[in-house]
Amino acid sequence: MTSSKNSGHTGKTVLPDIAVDAEIDEEPAAGPTQLRGKRGLAYLAICLVLIGLNLRTVFSSFSAVLPEITSDAGLPGWAVVVLTTVPVTLLGVFAPLAPVLARRFGAERVLLGAMAVLTAGLLLRPVDVPAAGHLPALLAGTAACGAAIALCNVLLPGVVKRDFPHRLGLMGGLYTTAICASAALGAGFTYPVFTATGHWTSALWFWAVPAAVVLLLFLPLAIRQPSVKHQAIHGGVKVWRSAVAWQVTMFMVLQAMMSFSVFAWLAPILRDRGVDGGTAGLIVSVSIVLQMLGSLFAPALATRFKDQRVINAVVALMTGGGFALSIFGPSELIWIWTGLLGLGQGSLTAVALTMIMVRTRDAHTAAHLSGMMQGVGYGVGSAGTLLVGQLHQATGGFAAAGFLFLVVGSLAAFFGYRAGRNRFV
Repeated sequence: MTSSKNSGHTGKTVLPDIAVDAEIDEEPAAGPTQLRGKRGLAYLAICLVLIGLNLRTVFSSFSAVLPEITSDAGLPGWAVVVLTTVPVTLLGVFAPLAPVLARRFGAERVLLGAMAVLTAGLLLRPVDVPAAGHLPALLAGTAACGAAIALCNVLLPGVVKRDFPHRLGLMGGLYTTAICASAALGAGFTYPVFTATGHWTSALWFWAVPAAVVLLLFLPLAIRQPSVKHQAIHGGVKVWRSAVAWQVTMFMVLQAMMSFSVFAWLAPILRDRGVDGGTAGLIVSVSIVLQMLGSLFAPALATRFKDQRVINAVVALMTGGGFALSIFGPSELIWIWTGLLGLGQGSLTAVALTMIMVRTRDAHTAAHLSGMMQGVGYGVGSAGTLLVGQLHQATGGFAAAGFLFLVVGSLAAFFGYRAGRNRFV
């Protein structure tokens, strides 16, 4: 996702990307990854894209076979709510830890460790603990996955920015598209694996394989990096006191509420409407593919204007409306409703991230705003999956969730309109 523009009345040139470097406040500055020529750079690029291709399967794979897991494992209602909420919450909780670990061990080794934890979490999730059932392993494995993904979310953009300064548009587009693709793959292939094997445990274990492959591929590159201890540079940027920063952050919170609710609940919503598991997975996959299209075009469109008020409000209303129509709209038009949701959600996520750059004047402020948005955005944004789960448990259906997302979409439009004004943190 790339964008650039010149603000004619301010003379400000917006940075040409949204790849924010989490290590920007380090001293000495983090150096590029030590590689062996152009082949080494190509190998690193492949590894980074493959890491991105593993960062959302944990969310969409679980929801694709949620009815089967709930029935076979005898999950209580509270456990379903926790399992769909905790990984998103941990994205916010562990995000601030990523720069701290990178200063101590280096970004490459932290990414390697995160992939090891992710692989272990994916392997642990389906384990049947003697005398305790599946629930303990599901909880522990899901938590491990959430923590690992949080570290990758924060560090990947900085490594891309640091090592591919002349291919930033290409690499940024590849790795962000890979992240979207991972959600589509999890949604589309989990139920067919379940059908082929007859076991939901096999369908979840399947996703440990690509994570393990990436871990092995990235291992030799990461371990040969020199160990350099860095110190944090304190002071200078106070985004937490900025009204503009809070408007941007609230926009991020509300888009995260809808985004991760799609991963966690869209497949169960479709199946509740009578769609079979395989078709529901396919519909979710297509909706997520449309998210990719929205994420590719929305930032370039948004930055063509002197402010982003209108586009922020429109894509927020598209997302909230698409979600509600997926629940309330005529079932024969379900592909249209989920398509509207996909285009809206992809565009909404992309323009929310674009606000990091167009609302800041320098890379240091952008990095701090990004940290604030991710910590608060994911941490509070996980309330979306929590509320959907609780409303479903309380009412036995998803109608209340439909009204919830009409409200969330409207609030996102309000804060997006405010965040879209041509003002700076």
